[in-house]
Amino acid sequence: MYATNYHRASSVDEAVKLAGTGDDTKYVSGGQTLIATMKQRLAAPSDLIDLRHVPSMKGISVSGRSVRIGAAATHAEVASSSELRAVCPGLADLAAGIGDPHVRHLGTIGGSIANNDPAADYPAGLLGLGATIVTDRRQIAADDFFTGLFDTALEAGEVITEIRFEAPEKSAYAKFANPASRYAMTGVFVAKTGGGVRVAVTGAGSDGVFRHQGMEQALAGNWSAEAVAGVAVDSSELLSDLHASAEYRANLVRVMAKRAVAAAR
Repeated sequence: MYATNYHRASSVDEAVKLAGTGDDTKYVSGGQTLIATMKQRLAAPSDLIDLRHVPSMKGISVSGRSVRIGAAATHAEVASSSELRAVCPGLADLAAGIGDPHVRHLGTIGGSIANNDPAADYPAGLLGLGATIVTDRRQIAADDFFTGLFDTALEAGEVITEIRFEAPEKSAYAKFANPASRYAMTGVFVAKTGGGVRVAVTGAGSDGVFRHQGMEQALAGNWSAEAVAGVAVDSSELLSDLHASAEYRANLVRVMAKRAVAAAR
């Protein structure tokens, strides 16, 4: 690893202030992606700002159907929250399937969505829930937050502080996981709310996470696994790599969507 300056922030304001002091500063929480990238010498930030010790970025709270998750909440904390599971089991189950125990106890929800890996699970969950990503500067709808492969609407120095959403009537996530990394080769999150149905797909899109409007329309009229079985999935916009072809992923989108809807019932 290259030499870097380490800073432990105790508040969001302090973290943001520190972000402007170095030539190339990066926020780090669980470090599941950034530290590995630094070890491979693919990233060499001049300064690392540790967000793990900022109290306001921790915790999970539920008030009625309103959910607030601190950006520094670990995957394990999301998975084990009884309050969250009571109103949104789909997101709790999603978190429980991320990586292995080591990853789940270190990785954070804020770090995952800030990185926006095209095979990560949380982007599908938050897009499917129509969540709001809160930063030190503004509130960003999930539909506007995820902008492309490893790309988000975050500006330089902007830090995610929490995630908010209204719990849906039904929700579930199903993924076909890579047997080694547990990343989603294809994952589908479905959610039914009073305002409609949302279906978000991760691990398959050539431009990252996306919503499938055809499946949303089908499920709005008939919430059943059979409703999505015949929905067309355009393989021309899907990834094709050593793990799976675009055509195979197109089929996986339908299969995972069916499983998710069945689980939500």
